[in-house]
Amino acid sequence: MELPPLAGKIAALSFGALPVSYALNHVAALSHPLWVALMSGLILALLFASIYSLSRGEIAYDSLYVVFGVFSFTSVVDLVIALQEDGYMEGFMEFYTREGEPYLRTAHGIFICYWDGTVHYLLYLAMAGAIHRRDRHPVVTLCSWPRKQYRNLGLYWLGSFAMSILVFLPGNILGKYSSEIRPAFFLAIPYMLVPCWAGMRVFSQPRAPSYCPPNLVQEEQRKGLLQRPADLGLLVYLILAAFFTLFRGLVVLDCPTDTCFDYIYQYEPYLRDPVAYPKVQMLMYLFYGLPFYALASYALLFPGCSWLPDWALVFAGAIGQAQFSHMGASSHPRTPFTYRVPEDAWAPVFVCNLLYAIGPHLLAWRCLLRPAFFLQPPPTPPSPKKKQQ
Repeated sequence: MELPPLAGKIAALSFGALPVSYALNHVAALSHPLWVALMSGLILALLFASIYSLSRGEIAYDSLYVVFGVFSFTSVVDLVIALQEDGYMEGFMEFYTREGEPYLRTAHGIFICYWDGTVHYLLYLAMAGAIHRRDRHPVVTLCSWPRKQYRNLGLYWLGSFAMSILVFLPGNILGKYSSEIRPAFFLAIPYMLVPCWAGMRVFSQPRAPSYCPPNLVQEEQRKGLLQRPADLGLLVYLILAAFFTLFRGLVVLDCPTDTCFDYIYQYEPYLRDPVAYPKVQMLMYLFYGLPFYALASYALLFPGCSWLPDWALVFAGAIGQAQFSHMGASSHPRTPFTYRVPEDAWAPVFVCNLLYAIGPHLLAWRCLLRPAFFLQPPPTPPSPKKKQQ
């Protein structure tokens, strides 16, 4: 990916997290949780001001550009934390995981840091580059790929980021680390509110034109489900995923049936881990994923559901982040041995969870590749009799 000059500056600025974290790790005053929180807030404020001053000179000011720049810095910090906790680095962020947010040392915390430091980081750079191209060439790119890329990547990021926060924060409060809440935890408040605002901004961006002629839209929407084998396969997946979602939701709700008992002890004992992240994750699937599977099934059966392409991207981002963290944490050495996936059940559990993660991405890809079925049907031309009248 070729970065525009300003996006390259954002990338260079984000890697300033390495010397900053190394220097702060050796400051004795940061052994107190309150000082850790204050210093973290100060660094983010200074970073915001720096990126704001950089962006004003080269592009029409877009506040989302500044947000993505700041978050790219935090992504590098998260990657450093994950690598440090797995033993690949040392001497960088011990002060923060010790006195700031000790729950980042859990298996789930490590994997959300990996996701944020890789997938989210690349998304931030790509979105920053798309904003730069859009504003440098506003006429040429008004309806071309930079706007489309920017909006699609933003929707995927929104789902991924929202799922991460919605699981991690309640898990910190409800799990065994609830007694380890420090002042740095309250930095999560702006960290949660800013993505909500950014998500509204992304959704408010106009969609790129689909360039589907009316006759193609009518032809696609006249086809039955059997004439659309890809949609039939996706519908089967959605039904199976809905049952799997309901089943695992019942498992974490302590359903007394033998099937649920056998599953939680013989296949996914990680769902019993007292850190509470897996239980919160399954409840998120149950209360938000299950309704989406039902609505998406409806949209594959009845044409004209123009909301599905956008929400399929959001849902794909959410499931991708969630399944990466869940699958990784359930086998990580930081998870106690009794809660890890048993070796004899690892293959079927891994395959089921992998398919559960891939399906929403296939649905989003299908919606973006051939959107004609989901477009609003073209208006019916008036009959000749009405024209004469």
